[in-house]
Amino acid sequence: MNTIKKNDTGAAVKDVQHKLNQLGLLDKEYVDGQYGEETARAVRMFCFQHRLPDSENVDGKTWAALLDATFQLGDRTLYLRMPYFHGNDVLQLQQALDALGFSTGNDDGIFGAYTEQALRHFQQNMGLPTDGIAGAYTFRAIRNLHHSWEGKPGPKQIQHLGFARAAGVLESNELCLFGTDEFSRSVAARMSNLALATNPASKIMSADSLLVPPDDSMLLVHIVVKPNKGSENVPLVTFDSEKTLALRLSSAIDAAKQAATQTSPRIAVELPGVQWEDAGEDRSAQHYAIVLLDALCSALS
Repeated sequence: MNTIKKNDTGAAVKDVQHKLNQLGLLDKEYVDGQYGEETARAVRMFCFQHRLPDSENVDGKTWAALLDATFQLGDRTLYLRMPYFHGNDVLQLQQALDALGFSTGNDDGIFGAYTEQALRHFQQNMGLPTDGIAGAYTFRAIRNLHHSWEGKPGPKQIQHLGFARAAGVLESNELCLFGTDEFSRSVAARMSNLALATNPASKIMSADSLLVPPDDSMLLVHIVVKPNKGSENVPLVTFDSEKTLALRLSSAIDAAKQAATQTSPRIAVELPGVQWEDAGEDRSAQHYAIVLLDALCSALS
């Protein structure tokens, strides 16, 4: 491209000014297509902020940096390619995924392999096709969860609820826990027993302990060791990282409630197996039950 400089006029100048205005570097009154002193000052400030050579002219490198800085989440479809997508929209995607519990590695604004992996895990968690492509459906799911990630950093440590808060959550949320094999049913039953021991008025119960079928107001939590082939559209939360389990459960529950119309909202939780660190099946089931109940209470709070 031709370098845009002071005293130039026209549409190209106005494009530069629009982007400087988006970044808060140029007042709207100076978006007039005339490259004057205010525009030159804004360009120099932009170059300083983005560690570009000090200049008041817009060459190809500065224009590319302006484009990167003004992309917003959803402006374009993002996926893994060579050369990598990079820009502010990629950074926004990384920050959202990190805050929701899906680590992208470094928030560097570059859509690399770690970002694709985190995106696929998020899509699985939301019951979306796990294609690693950030398109319309993925952007909509992220926007629907904006209250959970906007202005929030990624998780730093596991957060547990105090007894009093956990007891209150158990009493105010109706959940039906169920498994489809002996081990997952054992985990569901243990979670129900733990919940009742914490608060006798708990409404978090296993399907085996219910005296009547669950109604549409109950959240169904399907505990699985291997996902069923027929449950691709159900938000699926993997147990792989206890540190971010509550965050990922929270986003899956939100997605399930948004998708449910005339049926009960439903999520699935995939356990890594019937053994936890060679502890034996009984101790493993108890470990999963304790950690999963704690994470559910945190997510529901």
